[in-house]
Amino acid sequence: MRCPNYTGFKSRLGGRAEAAPKLDLDPAALGRALGRTLQRGVASWYGPGFHGQRTASGEPYDMHELTAAHKSLPFGTRLLVQNPRTGKQVVVRINDRGPFVAGRVIDLSRAAARALGMLQRGHDTVVLREVLGDEVDALLVSAENSISLR
Repeated sequence: MRCPNYTGFKSRLGGRAEAAPKLDLDPAALGRALGRTLQRGVASWYGPGFHGQRTASGEPYDMHELTAAHKSLPFGTRLLVQNPRTGKQVVVRINDRGPFVAGRVIDLSRAAARALGMLQRGHDTVVLREVLGDEVDALLVSAENSISLR
């Protein structure tokens, strides 16, 4: 028996599937220079069990910082992670390797997951975009100082 709210087959049955909400990707509106879209896929988060342990980059993992683990991007890369479901976005810094679960594209820190509104779900679909320019460090520090993530 299918859930009454299930809409996955509407287009096959002649109905129209609902479109995903559009994200405002205007760089001026976001206050940052955006590069190309790098990946789309499922993100998850990791936190308490790894807090304080050494990451692949050598620094201790802090689940309260806006960081992430990616399989191949260089350490220190800044990414704009956007959640189309919630419309929220956050800039993270790559400091670890992962995820090690099939089908996932990025593992976020607890703070980044909370900023994206995916803390309770544990995983969600995201869009990864590169962030360009020298103002990235200032944006990241500003975001960490203005949001209470603990």
